[in-house]
Amino acid sequence: MSTYSNIDVNELVKKMATESMLLVDVRNADEVAHGVIAGAIHIPLALLPLQYDQISKVDNVVFYCHSGVRSAHAATFAASKGCKHPSNLVGGVLAWAKAGQPFVTMAEGNRF
Repeated sequence: MSTYSNIDVNELVKKMATESMLLVDVRNADEVAHGVIAGAIHIPLALLPLQYDQISKVDNVVFYCHSGVRSAHAATFAASKGCKHPSNLVGGVLAWAKAGQPFVTMAEGNRF
């Protein structure tokens, strides 16, 4: 059975500085409007099955949401589709903010 890994904010920050990965924000548009993690793309969880082919060739994908629940579902889905290294950001943007990490405005080019 395919699985995903959990990643905490500190691990993610370190990996973002040294590894190639794709960050996918699976929150709804109204949530994303408040800010995203730099470099993230936006695919709402409800649309992930329809838009998964667009990210299917990426080996390292980190999904995040508000608290980590929806992104865990997204990581499970990606693992079931054969993604080699899907991860879930534990605590989502709540943990990101609590750790004092910045948010940026979603750039139009980052939307699928």
